[in-house]
Amino acid sequence: MNEKNESHYFLIENYKPLREIVFEKLRDMIVNGDLKPGERLMEIKLAEMLGVSRTPIREAIRKLELEGLVVMLPRKGAYVADISKKEIMDVLEIRAALDKLATGLAAQRMTKSEKEQLKKVLSSFEKNFKSGNIEGMINDDIKLHDLIYLGAKNEKLQHIINNLREQITRFRIIYLKEIYRKSENLLKEHKEIVEAIISGDVEKAQKIAEEHIKNQEIELISSLKF
Repeated sequence: MNEKNESHYFLIENYKPLREIVFEKLRDMIVNGDLKPGERLMEIKLAEMLGVSRTPIREAIRKLELEGLVVMLPRKGAYVADISKKEIMDVLEIRAALDKLATGLAAQRMTKSEKEQLKKVLSSFEKNFKSGNIEGMINDDIKLHDLIYLGAKNEKLQHIINNLREQITRFRIIYLKEIYRKSENLLKEHKEIVEAIISGDVEKAQKIAEEHIKNQEIELISSLKF
């Protein structure tokens, strides 16, 4: 299949340029852990796997490097970025501050209907947590935090959070996959955050949101044995 035909096919299916679809697919594979930290990205292998030419693969790898998900090593090629203790600490330090702010604003600004949505997602998260449905937990965790960010009603804050989305999601998935069975606080903290938002308790919402991310950092670093 040549690139022209590839583009035509993907545009029909997704209404996006081929290079964008390939980029999103590779990014998802890295974030979800299908492509492991330190794994070499072979253009030919990836092109065959996705049924595309090497050109969109090469373009996607360049973009992923800019996002910090890929590193280029001289005379060696492209590799999925390793996860270091320093990177976890840096990203989660920022996330703790952003989530504290967003959760406090959400406690003040969320509408009644938004709070009802939050309760529904929390209920689904609890169900998936108790049944051990990791994929469901990941999806619900993303939905829950996205509802909080939207409920903060601050577009600049949302923009800043979106710039860190891939790194945040990558660590979130690792955390939920590796730690949830050992974490007694995970469900409890989610419940307390939602309860504080619904009751409009700004101080409590901020305190628990910050503690939630700090606990995540401690457990991640301990689990990954740096």
